[in-house]
Amino acid sequence: MFVGDDWGLAWGAVFTLLLVYAAYGDVRTRRIPNRLIIAVALPGILFSVAFASVGPGLLHSVEGFGVGLLCWLPFYIAGWLGAGDVKLFAAAGLWLGPLRTLEAAVIAALVGGVLAVVWMVVIYGMRRSASTLSLAVSLPSILATTPSPERARRTLPYGVALAIGALSAGWLPGRWLL
Repeated sequence: MFVGDDWGLAWGAVFTLLLVYAAYGDVRTRRIPNRLIIAVALPGILFSVAFASVGPGLLHSVEGFGVGLLCWLPFYIAGWLGAGDVKLFAAAGLWLGPLRTLEAAVIAALVGGVLAVVWMVVIYGMRRSASTLSLAVSLPSILATTPSPERARRTLPYGVALAIGALSAGWLPGRWLL
């Protein structure tokens, strides 16, 4: 998607820097501020319009936003993701369009699953993690507990997985799953 000409590479560099910055901030603070979401969203719309005419470019962008929102909104409602995570991914969808956004969501879910298991083992140890995961099979709501402020630093910064998914689909479109 970004490979092929100098303009594509320049746009891809902007996309990459914004998502890496968002992932880094999520690791540090466990928050993705709205001003960063806007910083991802506006160039995404410009990118889509720059590589197509205004009408089709805007449609491509809006469809990607919608797919990104629909993919992760249920996880926010269930309490498994923060609103910033969902908004960040939807903003990345403005860059990617519907098909690449769907591809990015699948990649992010796979990466996020691996990160979540590794994170649990590092934080809680192998025995407690295995016990929690086996209990979660029959009672998934135990995974949606709201952390206290002192435990918030121990929550998984899922923005990292979302950024990896979006970057993978943006730089290597169609090579992963779709």
